[in-house]
Amino acid sequence: MALNSFSRIPKTPRLESGTHNSVPFSSSITFHNTYLRQQYTGKKPQNDHARHWVWRSRLCNRVRAITVGAPTRESEGVSKGSDDNNEEYDAIVIGSGIGGLVTATQLAVRGAKVLVLEKYVIPGGSSGFYERDGYKFDVGSSVMFGFSDKGSINLITKALATVGCKMEVIPDPTTVHYHLPGGLSVRVHREFEDFLVELTSYFPHEKEGISRFYNECWKVFNSLNSLELKSLEEPLYLFGQFFKNPLACLTLASYLPQNAGDIARKYIKDPVLLNFIDAECFIVSTVKALRTPMINASMVLCDRHFGGINYPVGGVGGIATNLAKGLVDNGGMILYKANVTNIKLENGKAVGVRLSDGREFYAKKIISNATRWDTFGRLLRPEELPKEEQSFQSLYVKAPSFLSIHLGVKESVLPVGTDCHHFILEDDWGKLEEPYGSIFLSIPTVLDPSLAPKGCHILHVFTTAWIDDWKDLSFADYNAKKEAVADEIISRLEKTLFPGLKEAINFKEVGTPKTHRRFLAREDGTYGPIPRQSPKGLLGMPFNTTAVDGLYCVGDSCFPGQGVIAVAFSGIMCAHRVAADIGLEKRSEVLDKSLQQMLRWFRSLA
Repeated sequence: MALNSFSRIPKTPRLESGTHNSVPFSSSITFHNTYLRQQYTGKKPQNDHARHWVWRSRLCNRVRAITVGAPTRESEGVSKGSDDNNEEYDAIVIGSGIGGLVTATQLAVRGAKVLVLEKYVIPGGSSGFYERDGYKFDVGSSVMFGFSDKGSINLITKALATVGCKMEVIPDPTTVHYHLPGGLSVRVHREFEDFLVELTSYFPHEKEGISRFYNECWKVFNSLNSLELKSLEEPLYLFGQFFKNPLACLTLASYLPQNAGDIARKYIKDPVLLNFIDAECFIVSTVKALRTPMINASMVLCDRHFGGINYPVGGVGGIATNLAKGLVDNGGMILYKANVTNIKLENGKAVGVRLSDGREFYAKKIISNATRWDTFGRLLRPEELPKEEQSFQSLYVKAPSFLSIHLGVKESVLPVGTDCHHFILEDDWGKLEEPYGSIFLSIPTVLDPSLAPKGCHILHVFTTAWIDDWKDLSFADYNAKKEAVADEIISRLEKTLFPGLKEAINFKEVGTPKTHRRFLAREDGTYGPIPRQSPKGLLGMPFNTTAVDGLYCVGDSCFPGQGVIAVAFSGIMCAHRVAADIGLEKRSEVLDKSLQQMLRWFRSLA
């Protein structure tokens, strides 16, 4: 989640490597745009001052190339048809969120010529970081699924390993500590049996139902975990997996149209326990269990016990930084401050992109890491919206954004033994899905104290919010409302968890849905789709291909949805499908067409 602190460039932006050495960006990332244009148009600088800025900008590009893989002037390519470079890329990826970076790296290691275009000055999107006053803040959530060395769903570990990187991690003994109405205080322990014992102690009469529900989750998870996860749109892969493990494939197919809430209600009758299952699903998908696909819920509710939650030393931002470095090490390129304004079509096929500064880049395949609303509502003209996307938008709406509060506090305010992650819903289950109703809190310094000055902790607080609540405000009213809402949220934390919290704060930054929209280029600050009503599992979720020839989507508005592990899965699937389409993987055109027709039919059932 982005913060208002991004309204100015960090004083000393740093990019962490796998060994946690840092190289600062050159301060010349703020050079004048006029001189940037001179650099790319070939016009000679008119005076010494102009020549100075051109020299600094070229130096900055080289520094960025060394640190995180931003291409130099000589390597980045220019608009098609210029004298400098008219070579076409195999794939252009719009955006360097985790989904985009995983796609790009997976393609690069296969030998594809890949260019990533990133609007901001560092990679990661909502999995990035920023530094202030000695604190190093994760932009988004600090809960990292898929970061173990076990099984096949450890997708973050696998994505990093693909580019030869292994990050040091710190095991988290408690995934989340729930603080819920009626004094329900449940810790989700790393060990599954410990969690069952604690939950059953509150609901002894539902012991069998609890066991049977979570056992079904394990059934789905174990089926996923037994397969090599690649594109569900590639028929040769699907046939291969079916012949290797037909039972797992059939199991997953049977759960594809099912939701976690329906399955929970088969075994559980206690309304409070069902409310708890809603909370479990809400932190996965920002909706209750009846609108959370069973496959999504099972991935998270079981991986936290199978591989466990593991926090990367140095912060979450290191994941994107290492992927970006790995991309460049494998021949790919990243261009920063590259704001894509539209996708270029020729005869209905996506062939390139245009940047806000007028530059154009061309590729065989275009991959958008933007949301589907931004892809088909901003990067393509409204009249180019395919019928399939119209159908998707009739089934799903934009998920809410967040109000984010980053705090630096004195360590004395945290009781000894405080858990890293908390979910707070004080007194009314009905407020679970309401804006500002529930609070998610991460304290990553409980695991990695190096992220804060000595004697201090980081509190990352966020709660769902809709952008409509922040529209049509003057600058003064907007800032006043930010402070008022943040103060209310902090007061709730002070009352529930940390007496004296306000007096212990020595740093505070607040971000709203408008902040997320501005800095992450997400329409209305959204984080993926949520179904308009109870869906039929994942049947209505689109995969990576689109109805526009040559255009693919990746990220949280594609199957399987929201969350770092989910977008990593999306990236692995997308890269596999694109690699097949450009001849780097085996494919069958006949089977491809048949599978796409079948998938469209499945989506029509939703």
